[in-house]
Amino acid sequence: MSNNDGSMSPHHRTAQARLTTISSHISTGKPAKVVVCRDLGPDVMPILTERKDIEVLFSQPFVTSSLLNIHHGATGVLVMVTDIVNEELLEAAGPSLRVVSTMSVGYDHVDLKVIGKRGLRLGYTPEVLTDAVADISIMLALMAGRNVNETMAITREGRWPQFTWSPFALCGPQFSTTPQFPTRTIGFFGFGRISQATLSRAIAFGVTDCIYYANPDSAPKHERDQEILKEHHPKLKSLRPVDLDTLAKESDVVIVLAPGGEKTRHAINEGFLRKMKKHAVLVNSARGTLVDSNALAKALREEWIWGAGLDVVEGEPNLQADHPLLKEPRCNVLPHIGSATLETRLGMATLAANNLIGGVLGDKMPAELDAASQ
Repeated sequence: MSNNDGSMSPHHRTAQARLTTISSHISTGKPAKVVVCRDLGPDVMPILTERKDIEVLFSQPFVTSSLLNIHHGATGVLVMVTDIVNEELLEAAGPSLRVVSTMSVGYDHVDLKVIGKRGLRLGYTPEVLTDAVADISIMLALMAGRNVNETMAITREGRWPQFTWSPFALCGPQFSTTPQFPTRTIGFFGFGRISQATLSRAIAFGVTDCIYYANPDSAPKHERDQEILKEHHPKLKSLRPVDLDTLAKESDVVIVLAPGGEKTRHAINEGFLRKMKKHAVLVNSARGTLVDSNALAKALREEWIWGAGLDVVEGEPNLQADHPLLKEPRCNVLPHIGSATLETRLGMATLAANNLIGGVLGDKMPAELDAASQ
C-alpha cells in the first residue's frame, strides 16, 4: 500500500524489507531458525524437524519478565495462548523475525499493533477447535444446571452416607423441554462458528428458541439465520438477534462465545446478571475477561441466577483456592480445556506448524490473520 504521494507507507516498507531478507536468506542455502515453545509431539514435530530449510530451536514457556529463552536471530516463533507476545519479546527476538504462529484461535495474548507496525505475519488456528469447544459448552451448561460441582462434592468428600434424600434435593433446571415447560431459549453472546455448532447440539437436547447478541458493527445476517432455521426445522422455532437486555431477560442458558479484548471486557457484568432469570445458567467458553468474576460470584451467592459453567476465568491460571468463584458451590470451573481433545490439539498443532513454515519461507500460510487491519 502506498501513500497519497506514491511513496510506500512505513508498514509496507517494513514488510518489503523483510521479504527482501527472506529472499536473500533462502538464496544462501542456510536453514531458517525457528523457536518452538512446546514439544508438539511425535506426529507434528517431524513436520518441522525433518525439513532441511528450517532449524528448530526449543524454548521453555516464556513471559515478558524473562526473555533469556528467546533465541536472538530467529525468523519465526511458534507460541501458545499462555505466551505473551509484545514489544519487549519481539525486540528480544531481533530484526530477523518474520512470523509469529500461535497455536490458538484467540489472539488477545498478541499485541496486534506491534505485530502490524513491525510488518510481521501472524498465523493462528481457527475452525479446528469448533466442535471441541461446542461440546464443552454444552457440557458446562449441563453441569451448571444439574449442580455437578455441588453434588460431586458429596461423594468426593465422603458425605453421601449421611445425606438425607428428599424429593427435590439437589435438583436443578432441566436443559430439555417437558410437557410442563414446552419451550427452552438458549442465548449466545457472539454468534460465530462455535456458537452455531453449539446451537446444533442444544437443539438435540430440546432447545426450541435461540437469541443472540452480535457485534453491533457487523452487518445483519438475515440469510444465514434463515438457513439455520431451515436446517433445524421444525425443532428450532425461532432465531433472532437481540440487544443485551433481551439476551439477559429471555435466555434460560446464556453461552459466551465472543473474542476477548478491551471491547468485550466485562460485557457480562452486574447489570446483565441481575436481569437474568432465577433458574438461568451462564456458560463462558471464550475468554475470561468477558465476565466480571466478582459480579458473577455475587450473582451466585445472592441467587440472582442458578449456576455457572466456566472454562475460562479472568486472570487465569492464577486462581487460588480462595478465589470468589471457587467458593461458590454452583460454579463449575475447568482449567481452560475447551480444545483439549487429542484430535483437536493434533489439528491445531499441525496448522500452527504449517503456518510457521509458510511465514518463514515467504509462502502462503494456511490461516493468517491480517494484524494491521485489526
